[in-house]
Amino acid sequence: MPEPTAEDLRTVTETLARLTDYLRSGPDPDEALALVEPLLDEYTGLPVQFADTLRALVRAVHDHPDTPRTTEAGLLIAQVRAAASAQADQHALHYLLDDLRDLYEHGLVSGPGCAWCC
Repeated sequence: MPEPTAEDLRTVTETLARLTDYLRSGPDPDEALALVEPLLDEYTGLPVQFADTLRALVRAVHDHPDTPRTTEAGLLIAQVRAAASAQADQHALHYLLDDLRDLYEHGLVSGPGCAWCC
């Protein structure tokens, strides 16, 4: 597999920006949920992947012989590791997606009305 390039990653972020713009346009909820679902997959979604990426970054920096072995470097590495853990905790977002889908489907069955008054 070829090594990823900065351009590959720019393409990913541009695609996410296009998705955000599209979701802001008010698409059908079924379509919106279907588009976001792969991003929030419990095992391969963005929260898990990004957490793994941050951990791999920290490992590469920490293990590199030119990385200073200072208190400041140790604190920075610890902060990135903490951010990776916080990001990994977001893996449960897929449950919220399921709840949103259920809420939307329930609302279709019961008909229109004020969702806040139920």
